[in-house]
Amino acid sequence: MSASRSSGIADAIGPEEGPGPEGAVLLAALLDGMDAALCAFDARGTVTHWNREAERILGWNAAEAVGRTGFAGWAVRSADAEDVQRRLMSAMDTPGRQVHEFALLRKDGGRVLVRTQSSGVRGPDGAPAGVYCAFSEVHAQIDLERSIALSEALLDDASWGVALVDVDLRPAVLNAYAARALGGGRTTLLGRPLGELIVQGVEELQGALQHVLAEGAPPAPAELWVTVRSAEGVRRRCWRSGFLRLVSPLAEEPVPLGVGWLFRDVTEAKLAEQEADRLRFRSNQLHRASRQAAECQDPMEAATSSLDYALAGFADHVLVDLLVGERLVRAAATPSAAPGPCLPVSGGSIPVRYAPGHLALQAVERTGTVRTSARTGAGETWAVERQWPRDAVHALCAVLRSRGRTLGVVTFLRAANRSAFERPDALYAESVAARVASAVDLAQLTAPPVP
Repeated sequence: MSASRSSGIADAIGPEEGPGPEGAVLLAALLDGMDAALCAFDARGTVTHWNREAERILGWNAAEAVGRTGFAGWAVRSADAEDVQRRLMSAMDTPGRQVHEFALLRKDGGRVLVRTQSSGVRGPDGAPAGVYCAFSEVHAQIDLERSIALSEALLDDASWGVALVDVDLRPAVLNAYAARALGGGRTTLLGRPLGELIVQGVEELQGALQHVLAEGAPPAPAELWVTVRSAEGVRRRCWRSGFLRLVSPLAEEPVPLGVGWLFRDVTEAKLAEQEADRLRFRSNQLHRASRQAAECQDPMEAATSSLDYALAGFADHVLVDLLVGERLVRAAATPSAAPGPCLPVSGGSIPVRYAPGHLALQAVERTGTVRTSARTGAGETWAVERQWPRDAVHALCAVLRSRGRTLGVVTFLRAANRSAFERPDALYAESVAARVASAVDLAQLTAPPVP
């Protein structure tokens, strides 16, 4: 038998009549197939077992090791031999496992630091029969411990989300951050389809996970916008995500075990970035509008030109209604059926018959900006009743004021594919309205008197 002899500890481990030839071959094969180095000593300290991993680490094969007494004279320095032998054999009389670190000698004369785990073996009569010892190089053990420690730290409460997703795209392990982000507990979310946790954006996430399973990890992190359910309600979040394909280290062929998904919530940073980009663009549009208006000889052309610049990325339609006496009169507008520039109405100004409480009348009454949106399912009737283009769903009216006087109202309209007007939009609309009001005031001052 290559890895051990069939007496001593082999007899103690096997049945009372000994392992027999077949049992000895099986035991040798099992020992040689182990990933850990293993050796064993009988009660007298003689080496009885020595597997291939022990040979790989120290260079001594089983034929050279089995039958030797202890490590003295071949696998350990003479000065250390007695201490090493005493500490190893002490496991025979001590319950449980003992862990030691020794500097052993390789066959080529080099030294290697190993960490050993040794336990005593008892015979059929319960008497101490020897010691078996598993050992590995310290640096390999430390690497393993580091890997385990890293895994535990990541899956405990890291400052970013860590999720292990199985091949069915269901969460298998979540750390605390990931559980909070998905709106549940670390155990209650396990095994549930991602579609139950994510309201919108789940298709993009599942597509990324499937790509990683099939092709491997992408070269750079991806930013995914999702809408998730939580105790506070539905929230839209942006997760900067990285992915790792997990494969079994024990299989001959790479077998996917799932995907390691690491992500961090960057919603606030992305919203701030978007807001900065939006402010930069709008400021640039106002600057371009001012330069264009300065080249216009007709003040009303300057007003409509300013509105054309304001519409870009802001609204789909714009209407300009001016006060003539107590009534609002349509002075300029964009086409109602298709996108186009803001132009004076053909054939002269047309009075508009707004019903009491209309948003434009509210802006004039309050001398300020007002916003509204159609209720869900209102359809085209909502816009038609207010004399707006049929596709209008969101509206914002800003009053035109110049030299302490109200000159009219400018109305911005958005279709259903855009979000509702918010407070920052109102501030921008007021800036545009101030420029338009100045141009309208100049147009009225320079207009020829009505005969």
